[in-house]
Amino acid sequence: MNEIDYKKLFSEARKYFSLEWDYTKLTAVEKLAVLLSATAFIAVVIIIATYALHCLFSALISVLATALGCAWGAYLIAAAILMVLLLVVFAFKRQLIVDPIARFVSKLFLKPEDNE
Repeated sequence: MNEIDYKKLFSEARKYFSLEWDYTKLTAVEKLAVLLSATAFIAVVIIIATYALHCLFSALISVLATALGCAWGAYLIAAAILMVLLLVVFAFKRQLIVDPIARFVSKLFLKPEDNE
């Protein structure tokens, strides 16, 4: 009789660990899907923003070329604006890039489960 209890206990333990493994796989797939969809969304936003920035700077260069009377001066001013923008992003890279990504990933993977 004691042996039957151990077999039942072993069987139940195996079922439990099998279900836990399935739950872990489903949770990993869910979190990976959220991470990949966020990455794809950010990539699309960056592509569209880059195109929009290109159009805006093309218009700025046209206006400046007309106002200054020389195209090279307009290009220099536009390049200077872009360099200042690059320096601002570089100076605040932790606040603008690193911290939001770390916060998103930590909330995604370290969020307490609703049912626990």
